[in-house]
Amino acid sequence: MAKAKTKKYKLKTHKATAKRFRVTGSGKVVRTHGGKSHFRRRTAKRTKRLLDKLIGVDSSKISKKIKRLAPYLGKYRQNPGR
Repeated sequence: MAKAKTKKYKLKTHKATAKRFRVTGSGKVVRTHGGKSHFRRRTAKRTKRLLDKLIGVDSSKISKKIKRLAPYLGKYRQNPGR
């Protein structure tokens, strides 16, 4: 009698987390700066330029939570056409 295979379940990605975070090649979780949508007219150009850089998520506990919410973040490329 053949043994029944156990089914592996797909995990649902928390879409808000997937949009806010990325995983680098080395496995670090990074995020963008906030405060870029409005009220930027009186902000200095240097300050606005600094907002473009990505920030690494320092806390290992938080990055673990992010990886749990979006389990396939580092598995696939973001823009496969490029």
